[in-house]
Amino acid sequence: MSYFPEVNSIQYEGPQSRNPLAFRWYNADEVVEGKTMRDHMRFSVVYWHTLRGTGGDPFGPGTALRPWDDGSNSLDNALKRVEVAFEFCQKLSAPYYAFHDRDVAPEGASLAESHANFDRIAKALKEQQAHTGIKLLWGTANLFSHPRFMHGAATSCNVDVFAYAAAQVKKCLEVTKELGGENYVFWGGREGYQNLYNTNMQRELDHLARFFHMAVDYAKQIGFHGQFLIEPKPKEPTKHQYDSDAAACLNFLRAYDLLPHFKLNLETNHATLAGHTMMHELDYAGHQGALGSIDANTGDLLLGWDTDQFPTDYYLTAQCMLMILKHGGLKTGGVNFDAKVRRESFEPIDLFHAHIGGMDAFARGLKIAAAIRADGVLDNFVKQRYSSWDGDLGQKIEAGKSSLADLEAYMLGRGEAAPNASGRQEMLENIINMYM
Repeated sequence: MSYFPEVNSIQYEGPQSRNPLAFRWYNADEVVEGKTMRDHMRFSVVYWHTLRGTGGDPFGPGTALRPWDDGSNSLDNALKRVEVAFEFCQKLSAPYYAFHDRDVAPEGASLAESHANFDRIAKALKEQQAHTGIKLLWGTANLFSHPRFMHGAATSCNVDVFAYAAAQVKKCLEVTKELGGENYVFWGGREGYQNLYNTNMQRELDHLARFFHMAVDYAKQIGFHGQFLIEPKPKEPTKHQYDSDAAACLNFLRAYDLLPHFKLNLETNHATLAGHTMMHELDYAGHQGALGSIDANTGDLLLGWDTDQFPTDYYLTAQCMLMILKHGGLKTGGVNFDAKVRRESFEPIDLFHAHIGGMDAFARGLKIAAAIRADGVLDNFVKQRYSSWDGDLGQKIEAGKSSLADLEAYMLGRGEAAPNASGRQEMLENIINMYM
């Protein structure tokens, strides 16, 4: 049975194509900077928005038409969704998918029942993976939706909630390993605070670190060799989340001796909510060796919340790919479409339009970034701008061989600093426009 009978496998037809169900830029086998587009991007479809999203919002119920879904939380309905997910990924030529445990399997009346449901669905997922060749990019546990997590999970004031979350992560790690997941992600949706009057921040951060160390220890125990990832986000649903941006995450990881075990999963909409660009977050993580994976979406800058829109802006995707290429590419990570169709885009075919547009945008961004790098226009300008540091004085300072007294003596002899070179921001922005 086909759940998308009106859609054939999406093919690459080239930039001149006007077929809305074809790729114009994403040619999976095309080689760019020594790797195919498929290997550069490692596109992934998410279970939560694509398979479970209904279009509901705080002002009204869902609008999405999903003929295969009976709206129940039954095991049979979950098993049907597995078939839908893999047909969608196959027709889209997406090599990966990603899930939260509660996306794929219904929560039971007890933890034991939830585990049993997860095992049953995992068996079906594994069968489909073997049949289609589609792989699991990463798994994660939903530690934020259920009311038990109202105060957080690893940072909860209730030790029983901490223990429940630990049990849930243990199971999800086991299933992720069983399915060959290449990463495991932590997103601290409620790991933060609403009010400091009732919060022991130090104790919560200590508990969060202890939780992560327990996960690292258990991964070693069961032989899970996937990459652990943390996904930064500054707020929403909590007022302040401890994983607020790349810098905060890396500071936390260093402080608690976790940096060797974790990299970051970065998202554009989270970056802008934190007051940064995605380019900034990627570069910050990259130069510290912590760039792991990305969630591909964008936000509406006129709105102050996480809208999770599909990326279609070539400037954004070119900036992303400039940074990803600069820092050696995505290893076990991928370009994961943590994005949802708009409430008004309610028909199943809209899922294809959205993903095709996102995949094309990143493919176009890759080609733009590669062309900029091949011409060396940015690299050469930046090198020249910092060229004074390549002289004897700059080299001594960078090597730690100069003191404040040395530099005072140097400047007393010169009298004034050398003239600055222009930053030429406008010229560089004009140059980038040439590649678009």
